Amino acid sequence: MKVITASQAAALVQSGWTVASAGFVGAGHAEGVTEALERRFLQGGMPRDLTLVYSAGQGDRGARGVNHFGNAGMTRAIVGGHWRSATRLATLAMQEACEGYNLPQGVITHLYRAIAGGKPGVLTKVGLHTFVDPRTRHDARYHGGAINARARDAVTAGTANWVEAVEFRGDEYLFYPSFRIDCALIRCTAADSRGNLSTHREAFHHELLAMAQAAHNSGGIVIAQVESLVDRHEILQAIHVPGILVDYVVVSEAPEHHQMTFAEVYNEAYVRPWRGEAAHAAEAAKEAEALPSAASPLDARTIVQRRAVMELAARAPRVVNLGVGMPAAVGALAHRAGLDGFTLTVEAGPIGGTPADGLSFGASAYPEAVIDQPAQFDFYEGGGIDLAILGLAELDGHGNVNVSKFGEGENALIAGVGGFINITQSARAVVFMGTLTAGGLEVAVEDERLVIAKEGRVKKIVPEVSHLSFNGPYVASLGIPVIYITERAVFEMRPDAKGESRLTLVEIAPGIDLQRDVLDQCATPIAVAEDLRPMDARLFRPGVMKLKKQ
Repeated sequence: MKVITASQAAALVQSGWTVASAGFVGAGHAEGVTEALERRFLQGGMPRDLTLVYSAGQGDRGARGVNHFGNAGMTRAIVGGHWRSATRLATLAMQEACEGYNLPQGVITHLYRAIAGGKPGVLTKVGLHTFVDPRTRHDARYHGGAINARARDAVTAGTANWVEAVEFRGDEYLFYPSFRIDCALIRCTAADSRGNLSTHREAFHHELLAMAQAAHNSGGIVIAQVESLVDRHEILQAIHVPGILVDYVVVSEAPEHHQMTFAEVYNEAYVRPWRGEAAHAAEAAKEAEALPSAASPLDARTIVQRRAVMELAARAPRVVNLGVGMPAAVGALAHRAGLDGFTLTVEAGPIGGTPADGLSFGASAYPEAVIDQPAQFDFYEGGGIDLAILGLAELDGHGNVNVSKFGEGENALIAGVGGFINITQSARAVVFMGTLTAGGLEVAVEDERLVIAKEGRVKKIVPEVSHLSFNGPYVASLGIPVIYITERAVFEMRPDAKGESRLTLVEIAPGIDLQRDVLDQCATPIAVAEDLRPMDARLFRPGVMKLKKQ
């Protein structure tokens, strides 16, 4: 192991290399090294034609994180799990200045382990019947993970091969081939004199070990950014990457290059364990207090979140995964409603505690345990999540959902799927939540009845989603219950007269006109259940909603 500067580290990266970068949104990215790498390119035009690989999105929707790779000529291809926080990379892809690929986040973490172990790749069902599936290229929604024309052309020409459709023992699978990693960029807290790396001031462990092993066993190099050097580590269990895998260590040269997350310099709660039932109850109460006052007028967001809490009450899950945005507050609302007994988990590895949001997403305050990200996805994909509650961006009459890409050309928005596909194709039950329309929607509640004060300009239920992130009929065929919650209506995947699963309206809010306020606000015909029932009146009552497990 050799200690070098960030500029010296950047000088090691050669044109044409495949570079793997660790991090999760605003946490754990080697900011000092990637900033120096970008500076080297801007000053001298080197390195060029890099292939960048990362599992979780890393960035602030600005200039930090993997956004440093967002320069034409610097990056030839990008293979990422999530793109929303890396807007410069998305711009590069939409301008056709590089090949852009979006693969499931958990698959990429498992690919690191496969590469490390000398295995040919990852064989899995994750991604089947979504845009990641390459089998039906005539359908614009199936791209083999390619998200721009340049990538699709590379796949067609056979110069790129990130996923294959295969049959194994009479069943359908996707095969993600292994590839060489020339350089792994990782971040830890401290390095000792032999290069052993600890993570005792990091929010979680990412896939650090798997990445370092993959690069080392590929014949590549491992560059680790750390906060400090120590003679020796005090706690053996804090070491997550052994020195035999580490080639170079860079001590962070600026405080802003080694914040715990892009939102917080340091939050001790992320590295302190669960403090017992009493402290957990107090934390839950504090979390619930941060929600809008119970006396506040009910809005569409709160109604949707309340209805999702009712699913928690009805299903009494033990293990839960909540998505970012609107779903993030469901846990706190459940505690306010008197529900407990469920454990929240995050893809990054935390189990239990209170998940953070925004640029600290991935961390949890006072978790019960923190495991490596690949192990977390092992657990998820094996059916470990009892209930997943996720956001809803675009939905069609087949029950398909798009959360990954909107529009085409330079004005397209690439969000990426992250762990969405891994989770929705393996959880024991899936709940999507969002408003029925968007763009100026205003609602009010009068006498426990919902009133649409101003309709949204955008209909979120469309004839066909433009990007197939979630295949409703396929997931329903796996026996997974799927529910879609809006402020005025609830839908389920149900079989029609032909036995085919399709989106079906099953609940309607009191005060809402079925035709005018629901069916006319869908841009495609929607099936209506014969047993259509009103949404629970408690959703539309002011004050604190109290529930009991059913």
